[in-house]
Amino acid sequence: MSKGEVRETVLSIGMTDELRAALEALHETWRADPHKVPRGLSCSESSDGAFVLVAAESVFTTLPGACVVKGLGAIALFETGEVFPEGAHSKSLILRDTPEGWRFSVKFVAPVERSRKAPRP
Repeated sequence: MSKGEVRETVLSIGMTDELRAALEALHETWRADPHKVPRGLSCSESSDGAFVLVAAESVFTTLPGACVVKGLGAIALFETGEVFPEGAHSKSLILRDTPEGWRFSVKFVAPVERSRKAPRP
């Protein structure tokens, strides 16, 4: 059995003041007491000290033009296409605080495409 390929796609988002404030509050909460971070969200810092937030599949919902993360709020997506291909699983959202601004990406396992052997003549 072959395993699916893990893919990460970077998406353009609309960063609102409310979302920025929620991310900053979550960052401060994590620094003060990591056990107070809501279940399904995990926080860390990259090697250069940037805040990284990962949301598991259980705490977010994708809608056309937006992604809603439980406990954080809505993230407006500028992409108009489908975020995940049909049949994708093990999805997670990653928000990174970079010097250029917040970077939003989606990591998922692509569906496995199986081809059946053709019957012998």
